[in-house]
This record gives sequence, C-alpha cells and structure tokens, in this order.
Amino acid sequence: MPKLGLNVDHVATVRQARGGMEPDPVTAAAIGELAGAEGITVHLREDRRHIQDRDLELLRQTIKTRLNLEMAATGEMVSIAARIKPEQCTLVPEKRQELTTEGGLDVLSAFQSVSSAVHSLKKAGIIVSLFVDPNPDQIRAAKQTGADAVEIHTGAYAEARDQASVTRELAAIRNAVELGNELGMTVHAGHGLNYVNIGPLAGMPGIEEFNIGHSIIARAVLVGLDRAVREMVALVRQ
Repeated sequence: MPKLGLNVDHVATVRQARGGMEPDPVTAAAIGELAGAEGITVHLREDRRHIQDRDLELLRQTIKTRLNLEMAATGEMVSIAARIKPEQCTLVPEKRQELTTEGGLDVLSAFQSVSSAVHSLKKAGIIVSLFVDPNPDQIRAAKQTGADAVEIHTGAYAEARDQASVTRELAAIRNAVELGNELGMTVHAGHGLNYVNIGPLAGMPGIEEFNIGHSIIARAVLVGLDRAVREMVALVRQ
C-alpha cells in the first residue's frame, strides 16, 4: 500500500513571507504525522528561501516516522546530510530563480557528481533517491550511480490539459515505474499531485510512496492541516 510523504516546505514559505516564527513547519510535521502521514519531506535549498537549518535540526529530533531531505548534489548539502542523518536524501536539480523544481535531475549529464554524492550519502548510512523524469535512460543511469530509489517527476502529468496528454503521461509514468522495479529500485512519485489527479497514480502498482506538499498545505489553509492530510492519506491508500 502506498505511503504519503508530507512536504512541509510551504508552511515555511508562509513564515518567511513575514520573517517571523509562525507558522512553524516543525509543528506542521507533527500534526501531519498524527493525521497519518508516514514520512516528512523538506527541501533545504541553497538560498534557504523556506526551510532553514534550524528547521532541519529540529525535525530530525522530533519526527517519529521518517525524514526525507530533498537537496542539491553539492558538497555543502552532502555535509549537512551526513551530520543530520535523515533516513533518506532525495537528490534534485536546483536553480536559484525557479519558483519550484522545474524537472527531473539530469543524471546522464551530471553522472560523476551525482554518483559521488550518492556514494558519500550511502557511506553515511542514508538511503538515496534520485528525482528523475519518467525517462528510461535517466532511470538506468540512476541505477548505475548506486542510488537505492528513484522518485518519478509527475509534473508533466499534473500539467496535462487534455485526455490524450493525460493518457500519454500516465503511460510514461507506468513504464518508468515498471523499469525502476525491474532494476530492483524502490519507486516514489511526486510533483504537482493534488486531490483530483492522484487517483490514477494511487491505483498504479509499483509506487511505494507519494511526496506531496503544495496542494495539501493549500487545502489546509481552508480546512485545517489535520483534515487535509487525512483526506490525502485516504486517496493515496484507496
């Protein structure tokens, strides 16, 4: 049965808009776990636009499920991860000016640097996942780096606006999931998923975890975080 990894980045986004202390992503993570999330995801960006080092340290101390740290494959981030020791690190591409992650990691082009980061993180006892597009070549390259898992970038599916595009993107994701499983990798999925489009993916065999943040936090503004998480957990497990 798939699990929900709750991304609390955008709780921190709201906090940073005023530069104060609330809302606190650490508190949000605790509420999310109580509501049924089976993991907490945060992205510590190089520019610290939302999650701060303080958040990561407190989350490591307080999370009762598992901590998934999204990060760029840089020396600074590898050092932080080796010190904090989250259960999992997910390597993602990162651009300073992007509003959100714009695509999967190009493992083929950055094979040496990604492989080095994977090796260092695994040496520290951390499970490593690579965030990649549903592209067979990228998934095979991910396997060759020594990564334990891949997270399939579902952005193209989430942005599809006609049935033909939806069908095409679902087929690409299905093929990617099957390939990842065949290669012996754990497969996760995420990006742009919400209460409407999660259905076809929740029923797709082979996906172990969905990492979802923005849509849950957006709904929480209207109905509360506990309810928003519980509703998404129910959809993921349907």
